[in-house]
Amino acid sequence: MSTGAVNDIQLVIITGMSGAGKTVAIQSFEDLGFFCVDNLPPTLLPKFLELMKESGNKMNRVALVMDLRGREFFDHLFKALDDLAESSWVTPQILFLEADDATLVRRYKETRRNHPLAKNGLPLEGIKLERELLDELKGRAQIIYNTSNMKPRELREKILTEFASTKQSLFTVNVVSFGFKHGIPIDADLVFDVRFLPNPHYIEHMRPMTGMDEEVSGYVLKWNETQKFLEKVTDLLAFILPYYKREGKAQLVIAVGCTGGQHRSVALAEYIGHYFEKDYHTRISHRDIDKRKETPK
Repeated sequence: MSTGAVNDIQLVIITGMSGAGKTVAIQSFEDLGFFCVDNLPPTLLPKFLELMKESGNKMNRVALVMDLRGREFFDHLFKALDDLAESSWVTPQILFLEADDATLVRRYKETRRNHPLAKNGLPLEGIKLERELLDELKGRAQIIYNTSNMKPRELREKILTEFASTKQSLFTVNVVSFGFKHGIPIDADLVFDVRFLPNPHYIEHMRPMTGMDEEVSGYVLKWNETQKFLEKVTDLLAFILPYYKREGKAQLVIAVGCTGGQHRSVALAEYIGHYFEKDYHTRISHRDIDKRKETPK
C-alpha cells in the first residue's frame, strides 16, 4: 500500500436562497473557529484562494458566503470551481441553503426587507428568479439544508454537529489488480483489461514470479503497446479524477485485470498507483496475486 500527500485544508462555500439562513450559517462557522468572509464577490475568489494557499496553516479552515445576484457572478464562481477541480491542494464543500417559497415570502415580510432580485418589490418574483439562477449551483452542492421548518437555533446546531469534529472527507484512489478467471471486483468503478499485452506467464522462469518482481515488471513495461496504454490511461485518469473528487466521492476503485491477476495487472496497478500518489491519497492492492494455479493461460 502506498499513501500520497494529504492536506488538512477545509474550505466551505455557503450559498443558497436569500432568506434561507446564510447569516446564521456564517455565524455558526465563526463559533467553530473558521476564518469567515461574508458576501465575498466571486470575482475575488481566485485571489483569496491564492492567499489561502500561501498562508500555510494559518488559513486551513475557511468558510465563505457567496451571495450571488447576477449571471456574471456565476461565471466567475464556476470558473474558480473548475480550476480547483484540476488542483489537488483543496476541494471545496458547497453548503447550499434553501427554503420553500411560502417560508421565504413570510421571512421577507417579517423583516420588511426587499428581495435583491425583485424589480417590482414583490418578494415572490425575486424568489422565483433567484431559484432559477441558483439551479446549476445547487446541482454542484455536496450538502443541502432545507431550512423551511428550522428555527435559527436548529440550523446552528445542525452546522455545529456536521462540522465540529469532522474534517473534509478524504478522497482515496484505490488501484486493485485482479484476474478475470477469478471474476471482476464487484466494487470496481473503472475496469481496465490488459490481457492484450505480452504475458510473462509463458516465460517459464517468470511463471512463479509476480508483477512485484523487478524482472517481471520490467518485462511487462518494456513493450511499446504497454507504454502507449499507460500514456492514454494516465491521461484519462488525470482528467477525470478531479471531477470524481469534486462530486464528493469518498473513494474511487480502479481495477486492472489480466488473466490470472499475477503478472501484468500487478505491474500496471503498481505503476498507476504510484503515478498518482503525489496528488491523491492512494492505495494499491492485489486481490489475486497469491492465487497461483498451473493452468494454461
